Amino acid sequence: MAFMQKRTIITFGAAWLLNGAWAQSNAQGTGDLALVPPDQETERLFHEGEKAARSGDAAKAIGFYDRVLERDPNHLNAWLQRGASHIRLKDYATAVNDFTEVIERKSDHQWAFTSRGCAYLKLGRNDEALRDLDTAIELDPKDQEAWNNRGWAYKAMGRMDTACRDWKTSKKMGNAEARIILENNHCK
Repeated sequence: MAFMQKRTIITFGAAWLLNGAWAQSNAQGTGDLALVPPDQETERLFHEGEKAARSGDAAKAIGFYDRVLERDPNHLNAWLQRGASHIRLKDYATAVNDFTEVIERKSDHQWAFTSRGCAYLKLGRNDEALRDLDTAIELDPKDQEAWNNRGWAYKAMGRMDTACRDWKTSKKMGNAEARIILENNHCK
């Protein structure tokens, strides 16, 4: 993304105020400043985080998402993606915190409930996983991942018949992974 060289404050119907959050050193390292509206810079950082996550560098992605959240603590996708990156690093407790931030800001965010439920499951907190996955399914009954993961929660609680039922439901929705899960767990 090309940034304007800062020599004067530019106005587009409304005055942009120059502050430290908007000031960026240019790529040549001359110390000249560029004026970038916060939403553009925030989104640039978010996309850099996505790029790092896609390349498999979860720690680098978290660094970018941290910077996004410093600028905009209500950036739901940054909370979600940072949580997913923490899961990749097996830092499930921090992932739970990130998904909770989304749910506190948007109480009907189905994917946040599915994701937090998965993180709870990895922590062995099966009752909380079940509660979140129930909510996710309530919000979107076609969420195959929520059905699959709720099956794992039921299995962890010793409720194999119910686990098999959830995996069968996911399979009926077209989830190929559910077929393998059903076979591996000897569900009839």
